[in-house]
Amino acid sequence: MKKLGVLTSGGDAPGMNTAIRAIVKAADYYGVDVMGIRCGFQGLIDRKIHPLTSQEVEDIADKGGTILKTSRSTEFLEETGKKKALEVLRDFDINSLVVIGGDGSLKGAEKLHDRGINVIGIPGTIDNDLVFTDYSIGFDTTLNTVLECIGKIKDTDSSHDKTTIVEVMGRYCGDLALYSALAGGGEIISTPEKPLDFHTICSQLRSRINRGKNDNLVIVTERMYDLQELQQHIEGKLDINVRTTVLGFVQRGGNPSAFDRVLASKMGVYAVDMLMGGYSGVAVGVKENKIIHQKLGNLNDMKADKQEKYSLLEKLLN
Repeated sequence: MKKLGVLTSGGDAPGMNTAIRAIVKAADYYGVDVMGIRCGFQGLIDRKIHPLTSQEVEDIADKGGTILKTSRSTEFLEETGKKKALEVLRDFDINSLVVIGGDGSLKGAEKLHDRGINVIGIPGTIDNDLVFTDYSIGFDTTLNTVLECIGKIKDTDSSHDKTTIVEVMGRYCGDLALYSALAGGGEIISTPEKPLDFHTICSQLRSRINRGKNDNLVIVTERMYDLQELQQHIEGKLDINVRTTVLGFVQRGGNPSAFDRVLASKMGVYAVDMLMGGYSGVAVGVKENKIIHQKLGNLNDMKADKQEKYSLLEKLLN
């Protein structure tokens, strides 16, 4: 391997820059040139490629977002787009690639692997929805941001005896809601894995109010409810005032936590080591605090067993 490409794709996640730095540094150790591909797979198609040096990435580990920019490419989903991407990689003499991103990005990485490019994937997504790895880059930082926001909301809820519904990100994965509740951030949670209907949410709120707890926090994963409808239902049934807060993209920003920086650094170096060892078509992950790898085509074959975490939560929320 003489030339390595790296790109970030999909939603940005704190720690992506740290991973880029680790990849460039590790490649430099092996005497391999690194080409940065801007704006994800679309940037690859559009030939937005430039050399990355160790000096250029020296001070980016603590910065949020991604210096390589990111995008979601509909063109790459088509066969013509994939062919263009392959042509560009060959034109730039790039035969090895590291893709940092979420589920869709790693599926894109697999498509290039199937067409003869040596590819390693690194999970970078705040949703933590890739079950082959315990944690993805960006999740810890986002969780801490959620907890900080929730803490401020709870202060004013306590002052006014208010109930607030807080919507967090996660798409189809409830880890942000689950872990924030485990960390003491919420009393009632509803996630895609354990959804609560309106009746159950009202019942749990009524029980807490009857015990004298008049300030309550309901944490829900995005895309599950019409929040205005849920708010009106609770107010009508319980005769209380309810606020709603959507944390939105504030969750994605900010400097990566120490945990995410260390994780991203380990994954970046491991990805380069894998390529140097002749591996391709795998994604890097972490299990029981050990860096592991899994075939890109098998990332969804594993099942995330969250029953133990939900069992802990039920005990904490009683």
